[in-house]
Amino acid sequence: MKEIIEKVNNGQRLSIDDGLHLYNTTDLLTVAQLANQVNEQRNGNNVYFIENMYINPTNVCEASCSFCGFKRKPGEEGAYTMHEEELLEYVEKRWNDNIREFHIVGGHNVEVGFEYYVNTVRTLKKHYPSASIKAYTGAEIEFFSRISGLSMREVLQQLMDAGLDTLPGGGAEILTERYRAKMSPDKASTDEWLEAHEIAHDLGMKTHATMLYGSIDTFEERLIHMDRLRQLQDKTNGFMVFIPLAMQPKKVGAGLNRRTSAYDDMRTIAISRLMLDNFDHIKAYWINIGPQLTQLALTFGSDDIHGTLIEERISHSVGALTSQGLTRKELVHLIKGANKQPIERDTFYNEIKRY
Repeated sequence: MKEIIEKVNNGQRLSIDDGLHLYNTTDLLTVAQLANQVNEQRNGNNVYFIENMYINPTNVCEASCSFCGFKRKPGEEGAYTMHEEELLEYVEKRWNDNIREFHIVGGHNVEVGFEYYVNTVRTLKKHYPSASIKAYTGAEIEFFSRISGLSMREVLQQLMDAGLDTLPGGGAEILTERYRAKMSPDKASTDEWLEAHEIAHDLGMKTHATMLYGSIDTFEERLIHMDRLRQLQDKTNGFMVFIPLAMQPKKVGAGLNRRTSAYDDMRTIAISRLMLDNFDHIKAYWINIGPQLTQLALTFGSDDIHGTLIEERISHSVGALTSQGLTRKELVHLIKGANKQPIERDTFYNEIKRY
């Protein structure tokens, strides 16, 4: 640890071997202390959140990801696709004027054309111009390219013309081909996911990045994933935030042995902060690790606790035990409970209000 501490104190980049040591050391509190030190140097005492709404326009999906409980096949019981009237009705029932962002992720639905996805963005931007639209993962961008015959650049340009503001970080899972061949064989490859975000950055768009850990992934694969992200960030500086996502079991009633441990969750957040030296923000995703661990994560290198969500469906379609949304008051309470400064932000980390 002494060598790693010296590297961190001198602002030197950690290697994958350094990351492996951080994963294997029993001295978790020193790892946390280092991550907290790096975060405070970058973000001070600030912790960010956003008032946002989750929208999943369709759960019909061609992919067969082994970790997903959300997807349905065409015609299967529970399958749905929101068209314009249903989409607007869904949003109207949940809308309040403080919402700053629509967070949109859905299935890879081959029954509707690319224009359906473009129109979803266009419709929301037309009726709710004050809200940023964070929609469609890098894997979805690759899917749209396949079904439309357009290049990924052309796909992104059309979506941006319709009102798309940023890409969410999903679809990355673990950026190694061994993992993807086993867990998400029908989705974008590592290179395709990275290419989608690189093109978005080249078009002037800032985006998000995630990592879905806690299944068949090894510690080395997690670190390779982080390294690939920071290499692209060195090139484009287009990522705003990194979000480690704890894998959820297929059933709510799954035992503890089917869930990531608190130690793994906190360690992964801390290591993310230390490895991703060119990312401004590390997010603790309360939906997957729960509000209490999210609060603890604020001293393990995280400076963002996501948002209100209103009605999250993806993680809750499998084994997430959390509520489907939190209020602004509850988010502020969590942050203040960790002796941090709550800051309500917009999608691009512009400050809206201090609490």
